[in-house]
Amino acid sequence: MSKEYTVTYTAENTYENWVDDAFWQFLIIPEENETQDLVSIDFTNSIHAINQFSINGYGFNTIRLHTRKKFKEISFKATFKIIKSFQDNTRTPSTPSMEEYSRLASTTDFKVDFEKYLRETRLTSIPNSKTGLFEFIPSLSIYENLLALNNWTYIYLQYTAGVTDVNTTLDEIIDKKHGVCQDFTHLFCAISKLNGIPARYVSGYLNHESGFFGDSQMHAWAETYIPSLGWVGFDPTNNIVADHNHIKVSHGKDYDDCSPLKGVIYTQGSNKTSHSVSVVSQQKAAQQ
Repeated sequence: MSKEYTVTYTAENTYENWVDDAFWQFLIIPEENETQDLVSIDFTNSIHAINQFSINGYGFNTIRLHTRKKFKEISFKATFKIIKSFQDNTRTPSTPSMEEYSRLASTTDFKVDFEKYLRETRLTSIPNSKTGLFEFIPSLSIYENLLALNNWTYIYLQYTAGVTDVNTTLDEIIDKKHGVCQDFTHLFCAISKLNGIPARYVSGYLNHESGFFGDSQMHAWAETYIPSLGWVGFDPTNNIVADHNHIKVSHGKDYDDCSPLKGVIYTQGSNKTSHSVSVVSQQKAAQQ
């Protein structure tokens, strides 16, 4: 089965004083993989700066712009058409128990292969005093434990916009018990890593037809490595396994590797920035 989506990403920036020079990098292009075919890309900006397509250190496509043309306002608009293929399969896959997995994860080859996604980062580090928040059950399969972690994270944190930002650490998030999709994902990844399971942060778009949680920007979820299955996506913000409603853009160790927009702007004074995303399916529209 397959489904076609149109994703529209917009950003508007207003500056108090003239901008003399500016650089931007957008990490917003949907990935092409075994379940995603990228049909078309259209990216424009209001001052007609030239687009340059490149690949970042993780192998994902980016759009870069540089302009010395003076401006106080600039807007960007990207439109992507994607076809997602999927299977309706509700069966729980057979995977190793945590005891079996622990023996595999203790090998040198495994640690070398997955070191990048086993390592703590500033955004996926849990203080020693709080490492016992969630305990894996050795007799259960790794998949069952990750489903339980997905559910626990969904219950432990309350989705609340505006109480955290992209630099908020888990120490503060665990105390507040409130956050948005990146906070749910960082906590899920951190606990997975504590249990020796490689976990990576995923940035992308979410189709909200079924009333999923999310804001007006890009969505975040996690992928963990499971023997016999490979990398499997979990969305703790919505307590679901990632499926055809999740349109992947990139992955990394945490938000810092997947930030949709990075820039260097030469100006003085204040500025205002707004972003919005819409996902429209062939059958029904859903505004994020």
